[in-house]
Amino acid sequence: MNKNVLILTQWPYRDALIQAYTLPYVKIIRQNISSESKIILVTFENSEAKTYAEELSQDTSELEKIGVKLKKFRYPGSSILLFLKSIPIIINLIQSIRREKIDIIHAWCTPAGSLGYLLSILTGRKLIIDSFEPHAEAMVENLTWKKNQLKYRILSYFEKKLTLHAHVIISATEGMRNFIQKKYQFTIKNFLVKPACVDLKLFNTNKRKDSELLKRYHLENKIVCVYAGKFNGIYLSSEIFDFLKVAENHWGNRFTALLLTNHNRQEIKTWATNAGLSEKSYNCLFVSHHEIPLYMGLGDFAITPVKPIPTKRFCSPIKDGEYWGLGLPVVITKDISDDSDIIEDNNIGAVLRSLTTSEYKNAIVKIEHLIADPQNTASKIHAIAEKYRSYTIAEEIYHSIYKQNNYNL
Repeated sequence: MNKNVLILTQWPYRDALIQAYTLPYVKIIRQNISSESKIILVTFENSEAKTYAEELSQDTSELEKIGVKLKKFRYPGSSILLFLKSIPIIINLIQSIRREKIDIIHAWCTPAGSLGYLLSILTGRKLIIDSFEPHAEAMVENLTWKKNQLKYRILSYFEKKLTLHAHVIISATEGMRNFIQKKYQFTIKNFLVKPACVDLKLFNTNKRKDSELLKRYHLENKIVCVYAGKFNGIYLSSEIFDFLKVAENHWGNRFTALLLTNHNRQEIKTWATNAGLSEKSYNCLFVSHHEIPLYMGLGDFAITPVKPIPTKRFCSPIKDGEYWGLGLPVVITKDISDDSDIIEDNNIGAVLRSLTTSEYKNAIVKIEHLIADPQNTASKIHAIAEKYRSYTIAEEIYHSIYKQNNYNL
């Protein structure tokens, strides 16, 4: 296909959601359009961008080598003046769309999709919404927003509009189709399902238990629970440490938790102290994205502590695919994407039906059984990753959109 594509995101370039959740797909799209076609990737940088300006310049050069131009804006914030602050950005992007002869606007998630909707209406370009889920509802359910807040009403309005307007919608789960039908009384014609896929060349069982790292962090002969991610927002916080305390009670000094996060260390310490978790039973590290597989691979099992709220049925935690690629059993909350069902149906982890001590104990007993046979368990779980999270899923979808042009773009 000889089409020029503007890809909209809402995150800083160095954010994991760009590096792990967007860039791999951008590269697949690049492979499915002609070499003459342009791709412009839009990111929104925060104040931290100054600290990695040199690396960002290098990244920009690397992207240009594969035919992707990076276009950066300063994040306008979330104040009541957000719309006014966004006007210069919208004007700039309209000019870019016309100057670069953009044919398709491909937006990631509904906040960026809202901007994509405006640009599509104002320029007449076709719109694709990728990784669609009801973000406004999720923000209320996880108690970050309230329904009477202006930002909730604005995003809800745009989510409905872009759903009706988008030429193609790509969601993480099939259940999103029924959600849209029920909420908007609208049947989507071009609806595709793409979970958060993972590079299984990076996340595989060969990355398990790196001897140098085990020695460096004194993890030899330890039962290690690994978590890579954030706290609060869509994720649990204090409950994670309550679970870890139950694990510590079960395994004693054989147990340790490896928390791969850049979250505030004092707040983590407070949660651990309140749960009664010993400082010797957990370690916090922040590592670069390319190091994540080796550090995740130090675990014997992992946790995905997404808050079990209704809209999380439609998300797709990328960390699950990464854990599975490494062959790790996963403890997950109930009703998260299709993943909770996959874990339970295939006996590759434990699903927390409630956030209680008794349920934590049940999960730990299941995990203990699985890690007793690490090689067979890892092999079985990696096969699940191949089935449900391989990039071949994404490759087929973008091939059908951009190479075969099955949706008349």
